Amino acid sequence: MNAETEPMLEGTPLIKPSSTDHALYDSVVEACRSVFDPEVPVNIYDMGLIYTIDISEENDVSIVMSLTAPGCPVAGEMPGWVEEAISGLAGVKSVNVELVWEPQWGLDMMSDEARLELGFM
Repeated sequence: MNAETEPMLEGTPLIKPSSTDHALYDSVVEACRSVFDPEVPVNIYDMGLIYTIDISEENDVSIVMSLTAPGCPVAGEMPGWVEEAISGLAGVKSVNVELVWEPQWGLDMMSDEARLELGFM
């Protein structure tokens, strides 16, 4: 069995933690906040679509993200928008964006600001 087919151990987080202590982390977050789904007036970071920002010691950035639904009209384009936004940052060596569907995105993943903007609070 490989890692993709093995069941997750109980207590394993569904979303890998981000590299919040890396010097580039805040800049990468701001770059993610510059990307919007054309149908939603809230950036994808505050929407909760960015699951993990992993930054290596060599400044390679790996993003794990989702979309609000698999049928999202910009599903094929949005990972490229994220990559483009981050790759222009000073110090970033490379960017890899992975689109995942597990865990499924939900309204509870949005920031309070996003929920307020969209009228959910």
